[in-house]
Amino acid sequence: MHVTEKTSRAAGSAMINAVRVHQHGGPAALTYEKVSIGEPGPGEVRVRNRAVGLNFVDIYFRSGVYTPPALPFIPGNEGAGIVVAVGEGVTDFVPGDRVAYVMTLGAYAEESIVPAHYMVQLPDAIDFETGAAMLLKGLTAQYLLRRTFPVKAGHTVLIHAAAGGVGLILTQWAKHLGAIVIGTTGSPEKAELALKNGCDFVIDYRKEDFAKRVKEITNGEGCHVIYDGIGKATFPSSLDCLRPFGYFVSYGSASGAIEPFDIMLLMKKGSVYATWQLLFDHLAKREDVLAMSRELFEVVASGAVKIPIHTRLPLTEVIEAHRRLEARETTGATVLVL
Repeated sequence: MHVTEKTSRAAGSAMINAVRVHQHGGPAALTYEKVSIGEPGPGEVRVRNRAVGLNFVDIYFRSGVYTPPALPFIPGNEGAGIVVAVGEGVTDFVPGDRVAYVMTLGAYAEESIVPAHYMVQLPDAIDFETGAAMLLKGLTAQYLLRRTFPVKAGHTVLIHAAAGGVGLILTQWAKHLGAIVIGTTGSPEKAELALKNGCDFVIDYRKEDFAKRVKEITNGEGCHVIYDGIGKATFPSSLDCLRPFGYFVSYGSASGAIEPFDIMLLMKKGSVYATWQLLFDHLAKREDVLAMSRELFEVVASGAVKIPIHTRLPLTEVIEAHRRLEARETTGATVLVL
């Protein structure tokens, strides 16, 4: 299914093809149209996109769960391509540079204006599709594993949606760090994929009581940390998977938002911790953008973490891409190519 093509013109501006949302809604709210793009302002870079990453956060913006600055808007929060122009004060990039960027709405387009703060040089060994697929998901995995709860050898880790885009990076990286990795998935095919990518144990949460199974696997001790991108469907049962003083770390709500709960519940479940942190906050300082990206690129270059791209679709097929992601029919990363 192709997006609907519309046209919007602004005098004196170059025209490019892009996907926009004029009203919040389902996948059909995505329209493919001509839009104007100007020159980058101070601290900005204009990028000709070669590939764009698809992420569940794109659905949150499209549906209105997350509110963009204003309607209409161009979705997309990560991409990779070639610098075509730089704004005043930009010294780290020049036209022709291969780059990847993150945390910037507007990636679903032939070209994007991106703050240089959220952009990094793309190593020669990493192609554009991999670069577009790895930055948001990979930096999410980095802050979850290395900053929110620093995973060390011997830790027992539970990763929900272990066969998803972030999940497959988390499982590989956690295993590389020496953790015992337990994953949950929703099908035998996804379970097999998770096992091939770092999980020591996989639980089909649609057929098994995952909290009971985790206790069996850990001999009643529970996990040091849980990474959860599912939300409502896995909470509060996830708290029963933790050992005393363990960490429940939420980073998404694919099944819906976790409902408000009495904070005393954390005490009753073993004096456990619960947190939800934003990648945006971890990237507030430019030095952290560079340091986190460098660690991500290093672990990928070493071969310890592979970025699995299981679906490639042209940007014009963005409606179908959203439909598959929202229906949880995807594994690994999906990229939109230009």
